[in-house]
Amino acid sequence: MGISTHILDTSRGRPAEGVTVTLHAQQDGGWKELARGVTNADGRVKPLLETIPAAGVYRLSFEVAPYFAQLETESFYPSVSVDFRVHAPSEHYHVPLLLNPFGFSTYRGS
Repeated sequence: MGISTHILDTSRGRPAEGVTVTLHAQQDGGWKELARGVTNADGRVKPLLETIPAAGVYRLSFEVAPYFAQLETESFYPSVSVDFRVHAPSEHYHVPLLLNPFGFSTYRGS
């Protein structure tokens, strides 16, 4: 099951390809990197992590500045971080990012 994500650039109505995504787990008052990937042509990094090691707080970090720079598009956020809680490691956690140059939103998908 694990953790997966994808990015949709809502300003273009297209997936965001080439964005580096990092997954961290909160441990001992800090963050431990668990996985890293780059979005494909469908804007997906799937699965980013196939097996979730434990319940807890996780963070997805999206490095979006290079993506917008490549498009020669001014943007406000150089990166986006989304913290979320895993209650049941046996379930699938899909955390999409809806992105535009001056805003973003996210939700728990399926």
